[in-house]
Amino acid sequence: MGVEIERKFLVIDDSWRGQVVSSERLSQGYLCNQGVTSVRVRIAGDRANLNIKSGGLTVSRQEYEYEIPLADAGEMLKDLAAGGLVEKTRYHVRCGDHVWDLDVFEGANAGLVMAEIELASEDESFAMPAWAGREVSGDPRYYNVNLIDHPYMKWGKDA
Repeated sequence: MGVEIERKFLVIDDSWRGQVVSSERLSQGYLCNQGVTSVRVRIAGDRANLNIKSGGLTVSRQEYEYEIPLADAGEMLKDLAAGGLVEKTRYHVRCGDHVWDLDVFEGANAGLVMAEIELASEDESFAMPAWAGREVSGDPRYYNVNLIDHPYMKWGKDA
């Protein structure tokens, strides 16, 4: 069984930009979101994946990911994705022993910048970078699957 242990944080400034080790543009959509399971198609550069993930607001979730042909992914996103796409650029930033993923969102989610760190266990310690702000791992608004129907630009000033 695949398990993803991930924590999410808001990014409070641009000081991370000098520490980028790589980046990629991502386009993703959801074929299914039933609360307990989501099925996502993601195109990252010239590669594509099908991802199946358990739902819930926990830092540990079941996750399975499989590479699929790029042309198939494009067709699925065009013809089968429910509600639209999440578009973002993902920057990989090293901090201590970990590489963080920083997502700079575009389109209806422009203005949102989030950092994610994947851990080997829920209690694994990690260096907290100065650019990482409030943790939002338990806030459903910040899950990509929810950003399609409830985009960041419509949240108002309470975000």
